Amino acid sequence: MCDMDIVGNDSQTVSNEKTSPNTTASEKNAASRSLILYTAVALGLALFIRFFIAAPYIVSGASMEPTFDNLHYLIIDRVSYELREPARGDVIVFDLPTELGRSLIKRVIGLPGEIVIMSGNTIMIQNAEHPEGFTLDEPYLDPANLGGENNMRVTLAQGEYFVLGDNRHVSSDSRIWGSLPRETIVGRVLLRLYPLNMVSALPGEARYQEE
Repeated sequence: MCDMDIVGNDSQTVSNEKTSPNTTASEKNAASRSLILYTAVALGLALFIRFFIAAPYIVSGASMEPTFDNLHYLIIDRVSYELREPARGDVIVFDLPTELGRSLIKRVIGLPGEIVIMSGNTIMIQNAEHPEGFTLDEPYLDPANLGGENNMRVTLAQGEYFVLGDNRHVSSDSRIWGSLPRETIVGRVLLRLYPLNMVSALPGEARYQEE
């Protein structure tokens, strides 16, 4: 109660004080400078977050259906891959190697140093841990979306990834333009914010039982 009384008294006293025009102008200038400073700091922070921490993206097209539909609003995490390498099953956004200024969203299937073998709708991965290979179980795929060029064998060099769209029938991905260089990866999908009934963290991320 005492603190409240003191605040009330101070406020009343301040409001009744007479100030000179010079004092008022000085206070206005100080307030203007503070506003400019706060605005600059807020803008700088927003730009830092946008370009170095997280960025918004809107899905365009059907290449990741049924995981992501057209116009889904996503937040991309730019920081994680500064601390670790992309993992199999991550959904990533990257700059298309063959077309500067265009970003795509796909799923990481093959990792550096691995051999990816596609036979029909089956994907086998060969690596140091599994020299005989193991078959990927992909429950996120819709059988109606399978198809496209699915018979190939790709050996990935260090720093290269094999990425595919979940809608294999229409997706332009590593089957068409080859392996994805590590330096083109912008980040992984962190959040889905739209549509509202599908808001989720790390949407679409998959982990596989390697056998």
